[in-house]
Amino acid sequence: MTSVSGRPSLGSATPPTPPPYQFKFETVSGSGDDLQMRSLLDRQQFYDPQGEAEAAGISSSAWPLFGQLWPSGRVLAHVMQTFELEGKRILELGCGLGLASLIVHRRGGDITASDCHPLAAAFLLENLKLNQLPAMKYQMGNWSRANPLLERFDLIIGSDILYDRGQPQTLSQFIDLHAQPDVEVLIVDPDRGNRIAFNRNMDLLGYAHTQTRISQLPGTGGKYKGRLLRYLRTSTALHL
Repeated sequence: MTSVSGRPSLGSATPPTPPPYQFKFETVSGSGDDLQMRSLLDRQQFYDPQGEAEAAGISSSAWPLFGQLWPSGRVLAHVMQTFELEGKRILELGCGLGLASLIVHRRGGDITASDCHPLAAAFLLENLKLNQLPAMKYQMGNWSRANPLLERFDLIIGSDILYDRGQPQTLSQFIDLHAQPDVEVLIVDPDRGNRIAFNRNMDLLGYAHTQTRISQLPGTGGKYKGRLLRYLRTSTALHL
């Protein structure tokens, strides 16, 4: 279910200035109760007047990608609906609209969403409001730079984050930097070619690896082609 933006501001004599990009509202099913999500209208949207996205390494063509609801994100959200969360500090990498983070947050999990896009935090805030959810932790997360406010986590999750050739090494190092000695990493990947190099890098860092094929998109009945990648590392293994 999709509707284009343009909601009136009730009780306001002067309509607010519309944002310089268009967005839409969607209902997401398949991960517990439905969630209402505000996303960018399409992949043609772009607005970076101060060059913030460019400074973060985001090109004009990649700028709108954070604001889309991707199939892999829906799969990860579905996984997190039943995943054991108790006692775990959780980090979502490249959260974009933060669908999986919202599911974890709604279940009471200790989640921190992260992204390097300058608008990710604002869109996440709007989606929290749309679903009448309380405030949630968010931190800037740029994989190729220092992120001093990010600590270490017991569970690190992400979806469709291996789309660039240079990411296997950069992302594996970022994960290791922010992982507890005992850590689990879950990544939903739509069979991108960089998966093999990422597995190799994670293996060198001491992470055991398993994978599960996924063929169905939750909530839609549609087909999905990809895998749930699972990486485990224990403090015992670090000292072997």
